[in-house]
Amino acid sequence: MAESDMTPAENEATHRANAGISVSHVARSFGGVHAVRDASLTVQPGSVTALIGPNGSGKTTLLLMLASLLQPDAGSVQIGGHDPVTDPETVRRTMGWMPDALGSWGSLSVRTALQTTARMYRIEKESAAARAEELIALVGLVPLADQPARVLSRGQKQRLSLARALVHRPGVLLLDEPASGLDPAARADLRTLVRRLAGEGVAILVSSHVLAELEEMADAAVYMSAGVTASADAVARAGASLRQWRIRVVDHTRLRLPEQLASVGVEPTRISIDNLGALVSVTGEADAAALLRALVGAGAEISAFSPAVGELEHTFLDLNRAQANGETAS
Repeated sequence: MAESDMTPAENEATHRANAGISVSHVARSFGGVHAVRDASLTVQPGSVTALIGPNGSGKTTLLLMLASLLQPDAGSVQIGGHDPVTDPETVRRTMGWMPDALGSWGSLSVRTALQTTARMYRIEKESAAARAEELIALVGLVPLADQPARVLSRGQKQRLSLARALVHRPGVLLLDEPASGLDPAARADLRTLVRRLAGEGVAILVSSHVLAELEEMADAAVYMSAGVTASADAVARAGASLRQWRIRVVDHTRLRLPEQLASVGVEPTRISIDNLGALVSVTGEADAAALLRALVGAGAEISAFSPAVGELEHTFLDLNRAQANGETAS
C-alpha cells in the first residue's frame, strides 16, 4: 500500500514503527549509586549502532530502560515512537530484547519454547508454529529442535535467545552480548543476520565487549563511561588521535626495518619493534598511506600493513585514556 493510500492512523502507525530509538539525557540511580548519569543516543531504522563501554559503565542499565524493564529517573526514551514508561505494552510489541542471559525454560524443547513465546505475543497458533520453524532454521538449531533447552550449550542457548527476540518481527532490536559463547562460524552467521535485519529496516542497538565483532556489523558507535555517553566532539578527537599500524616485512628484510623507517623520517619514539615486525604510530589513514609509499620507495618488502586495532577499539581506548587524565567527554 502506498503511503498516500493510508489513513491518517495508518500513516502514524507506520511513522512510529520506523522511528528507531531515541534517548535524551537519561539518568538512573540505585540509592547512592548513579548507574546512568546522562545518556543520549539515536539509532535510525535500517542501521546498527554499537554500545561500547567498560564494565560498570551503565550499558546494561541503559538497555533495561530501553526494554521498559527499568524506569528512568530523568530524561526521555522513545522506542519506535513510543515511551517505555507510559506505553510499555506497545514498546514490547515493537521491540525485540536479547539480554546477556535469558532463562531458557529448561524442560521445554526449542520448538515449544519458540511457539510459546510467539503465543505470548498473541500470534495465532498456526502462525506461531510456522514462525518457530522459520527461526529454528534461521539460527541453526534444526538438529536440536525437539531437545529440551537444558541440554543446549551456552552458545546454543544464545541462538535460542536471539530467535525468541525475533519471533514477533520487531522493528527495533536490543542485543546485549549476543556473540557470547558462540563459536567462530556462529559469530559469522550472527554478523550476517544482523546486517540482513538492518537491511530490512530494523533499528539495532548492540552492546558487546567483543569490539572486533562490532567492527564488522556496526554503522555507528556510542561510547559510554561512568554512566555518561561521550559527545560527538570527544569521539571525533579520540578517532583522530595517533593510532598504531602494524608493519610486517618478509624475513630477510626484517632486520633492516628500523633503518628503513628512520630513512623515511619516522621518529624512534613512534616505533616499537617486535618479533612480528613493527608498530608505528601515525595520524589518520592519509599519513598511513604516505608512510607505506615511502617505505616501498625505500626498498622495504612489505607483506602486511594494517591498523594494529580496529577503529572502535582505538577510539574506546583513547576515550578511556582521556578520562583517566581527567579530561571530560564533552
